[in-house]
Amino acid sequence: MQTATHHSAEVRTAATTGPTFPPLELEARPTVDTAAAAHYLHRQPQTLRIWASRESGPLRPLRIFGRLAWRTAEIRRLLGVTF
Repeated sequence: MQTATHHSAEVRTAATTGPTFPPLELEARPTVDTAAAAHYLHRQPQTLRIWASRESGPLRPLRIFGRLAWRTAEIRRLLGVTF
């Protein structure tokens, strides 16, 4: 009797890796969402949401239709990234 080969490990890996982001130097958008900003800043998205709500972090987001948008130029400045 043959056993079926499942690709559950592949599916699990794909599900846990999350979205991929371009290098900050190549990011062309003027603003990024919270997930991307958290990725670039090596923080959890919830940390950025706390910064926004308390207005206490090193960056201040824009609020666009109730969503947070983080300025790419400010993230680059904070991290010292030039392009």
